[in-house]
Amino acid sequence: MNVAIIGTGYVGTVTGTCFAELGHNVVCVDVDAAKVDQINAGIPPIHEPGLPALLKTHVGKRLRATDDYNDAILNSEVTFICVGTPSGDDGRIDLSIVRSASTSIGKALAERSADASHTYHVVVVKSTVVPGTTDEVVAPLIRANGGDAGVVGIAMNPEFLREGKAVHDFMNPDKIVIGGDARAVDTVARLYEKIPCEITRTDTRTAEMIKYANNSFLATKISFANEIGNICKKLGIDVYEVMSAIGKDFRISEQFLNAGAGFGGSCFPKDVKALIGRAGELGYDPLLLNAVIMINEEQPMRMIELLTNRIRDVRNRRIAVLGLSFKNDTDDIRESRSIPVIRELLNRGATVAAYDPLAAENMREVFPDILYCDSAKSALEDADACLIMTEWAEFGSLDQEFDAMREIVVIDGRRMVSLDRGVYEGICW
Repeated sequence: MNVAIIGTGYVGTVTGTCFAELGHNVVCVDVDAAKVDQINAGIPPIHEPGLPALLKTHVGKRLRATDDYNDAILNSEVTFICVGTPSGDDGRIDLSIVRSASTSIGKALAERSADASHTYHVVVVKSTVVPGTTDEVVAPLIRANGGDAGVVGIAMNPEFLREGKAVHDFMNPDKIVIGGDARAVDTVARLYEKIPCEITRTDTRTAEMIKYANNSFLATKISFANEIGNICKKLGIDVYEVMSAIGKDFRISEQFLNAGAGFGGSCFPKDVKALIGRAGELGYDPLLLNAVIMINEEQPMRMIELLTNRIRDVRNRRIAVLGLSFKNDTDDIRESRSIPVIRELLNRGATVAAYDPLAAENMREVFPDILYCDSAKSALEDADACLIMTEWAEFGSLDQEFDAMREIVVIDGRRMVSLDRGVYEGICW
């Protein structure tokens, strides 16, 4: 099939490239000319394992990029909206980019409708949007700007991609959810025919809600583990032993029960807050979801509390921060738990020496004046203390590097190391 992808961010780039891998012809659309040129050169605009090789395989064959909506949509059967949906200051979802994309798609479809050779076209929302958005915002804008309701189908197909494993997740999904009327759903389902996964067929509002419920539940598991971990800490109990045991219960499972410094990224914090905001608009106070966010926002400050319990005043002390990305195998720092920790350290007058294998340049935009090191060993040199914030595998092999510290004081937010000397303390154990 011929597919147009609107937006070449994380979801759009992975989706477009993987559809090309499945044998479809894909055109990616972005208003950023630099991204367009990058993709056409076979260079992904994001860091994601496995993506560079796939992009180089398909660019110029089944995959290309453009900044021209008409060029992409006039030559496609299905258009995916994969643009960003950031949160506003109040946590509510910002649909401005979705609205702009929907308007542009409608205008392009108006041109398409004028050509009798073009037939049925499906617009699919893959961006994460609160329930009701596809029917109440996207569809009306497309039709108001020329998209003919008779030849245009509307569908919702949420993504469930983990950063660092997105290519694998796309090609080996646990579930594929498509919402819309029968004809639209059948059309979108054809794109996934080569993937051996049962498709959940539903309406657009339910498909939208499945995405939010999915991420909110996973975020709840993390905050639950952290809450129990904070209690275990006071009781002298190893929370990892507790979570390992309860994870053997098939009703619970062991996934997302690693207690630590909290969750970040582009999805969990934003999606939970957006669902809280939507619930508020409906007159409902979601107590559990509010607690999930509250626990997560307080958790990084426990790292500071444990640190100051050990070295008291951090003013003019060198503190090594290992890990800047919100998780390993990505350069994404959105909602990284390192950000509030570094900000508090700076507010207290500390000198921060930071290291991350991939995310230093992105974090430099947030904190331009801290010391960025090219290795964990360099960051630890002459440090008065160390905070481990991200679960990079290389941190698990650190040992003698800690001997370069002025004094070995390590506060671990991810249970990455095991030290038999100095002071070693875990956030929840």
